[in-house]
Amino acid sequence: MTKAPRFWTLFAAVRAALVFSLVLVMAPAAALAAAPAPTPAGNSALQGLLDELVANGASGALARVDDGHHTWRLASGSARLQPRQPLTPAARYRVGSVTKTFVSTVTLQLVGEGRLRLDDTVERWLPGLVPHGEAITLRMLLNHTSGLFDYTEDPAFIERLTNDPTNPASPRQLIAIARMHPPTFPPGEGWSYSNTGYVVVGLILEAATHQPVERLVRQRIIGPLGLTGTTFPTRSPFISGYHAHGYRQPTAPGAPYLDVTPFSPTLAWTAGAIISTADDLRRFYGALLRGRLLRPALLEQMLTTVPVLPEFGYGLGIYAQQTACGTVWGHDGGIPGYLNVAFNDRSGRRSAEVMLPTEPTDDNEALWSSLQLTLDAAVCQMFGLVPPSEASAARSGSTLLDRIVTRQE
Repeated sequence: MTKAPRFWTLFAAVRAALVFSLVLVMAPAAALAAAPAPTPAGNSALQGLLDELVANGASGALARVDDGHHTWRLASGSARLQPRQPLTPAARYRVGSVTKTFVSTVTLQLVGEGRLRLDDTVERWLPGLVPHGEAITLRMLLNHTSGLFDYTEDPAFIERLTNDPTNPASPRQLIAIARMHPPTFPPGEGWSYSNTGYVVVGLILEAATHQPVERLVRQRIIGPLGLTGTTFPTRSPFISGYHAHGYRQPTAPGAPYLDVTPFSPTLAWTAGAIISTADDLRRFYGALLRGRLLRPALLEQMLTTVPVLPEFGYGLGIYAQQTACGTVWGHDGGIPGYLNVAFNDRSGRRSAEVMLPTEPTDDNEALWSSLQLTLDAAVCQMFGLVPPSEASAARSGSTLLDRIVTRQE
């Protein structure tokens, strides 16, 4: 049986997950002397990288890049392998933990209305739900400083995810899985990515509003922004309309790709259930960062980060990552069959979305390397630049792979 990856963590969480080594800002000055990015008419480099991803084993790959003046929408490979259907940039896909930015935005809107406070404790809204609930605040849940064990790290849950990913679970059942493990640290005394925390946030939103959280997201974000390709499913394990099928890459030569698209959204819920498109994510993050969804003081709270690494900080459902071409804001998502990244500049006027509807094997170094180069190119192109050379990156002696492994262990 194929080992099940651990999903919904930063950069998809297994050691091999999203091996994006964007060259860090401590690279030598020569490495930062980036050249102008290609014009829309001459954008063969990014398309070539998407083609290379497919050649190295991805079922498909797409990218959407906006530098504030021009937009590139590119794709390669298949949306479905059998029967084959070409992949286009309009495909819907599971965005995993990008869901957290949506949920955090709704939470902060309710804070602005006086219906919640970031200093509210879990015990205030959900007595007895989690250990030390009287010391865990809403802010801690949103920025991953609660210390709650991440239920997606539970071995029995991982086995269940592999054997029957369409079998539903309630939010309280997911929290019960986490409760079988001791806290990672006392509340507020560390940082550790926890999907459990966002499931708790979902229950607090419902307790405070007496409305289903998916309705809150639809009424407050999806509807007002006209995100026609975005849904927050609650029951169906299928994706409606034109979409990219998610695949697990074969582990043996000649073995078929496994279509893992059917997936119960209840297994992710407010930690990662949303389905969207590259265009919709661009519109959402653009509206958020330009202040259309939150008042300035609340947006400032969202973007106040907990330092995790010198070049990485996590805010309230959004993170900041320094790269050689500029600081990006956004989130990534990993869920069975899908990896994706949605990055933006602070102004919300530039963006880079990259999506891979394939779950690579840990040892497919060629695919991980291609994915790294693709994200490097997309992010730098969003800033109107091209990435520094690979030689310069190597001289820096510091890649996100090193940092990601460090922060996950």
